[in-house]
Amino acid sequence: MGDGGADDASSPPPHDGGFSYLAVFHNYPLVAALLGFAVAQSIKFFLTWYKENRWDPKQLIGSGGMPSSHSATVTALAVAIGLQDGFNCSLFATATIFASVVMYDASGIRLHAGKQAAVLNQIVCELPSEHPLSETRPLRELLGHTPTQVVAGALLGCTIATAGQLFV
Repeated sequence: MGDGGADDASSPPPHDGGFSYLAVFHNYPLVAALLGFAVAQSIKFFLTWYKENRWDPKQLIGSGGMPSSHSATVTALAVAIGLQDGFNCSLFATATIFASVVMYDASGIRLHAGKQAAVLNQIVCELPSEHPLSETRPLRELLGHTPTQVVAGALLGCTIATAGQLFV
């Protein structure tokens, strides 16, 4: 103990020489989650183009809209963990609770915060021009998701994780 031997608990594990930064791309749950996010954001981007006949690059990184990229991401993560490690493992339970909290937040708290932002923006617009707050930059209104957008994102995440299992 403390003699500098190889079995000393404070010494780092030996380097096996096989580490690669590209190994992260073999992490199926991580890849499924990132793909869920990317596909959901891309769908928003193309839906905006289809509905409004304009390209809006903000849709590639912005929150809110159909489908919920937050829901797609966390659901793809949880399902991929379940498929890889088993649906009875504690990591799947943790990911499922995490996904539930994120989806509840998206359709509850953030949705209502966006509605409050819309009301506050309307109040500011009605202020007289000499009021100190009349030139305030508008608050972002598209923050959360409707329950339909959350469910669509969750279904997308499940689909991506399940389809991804075919390629692993």
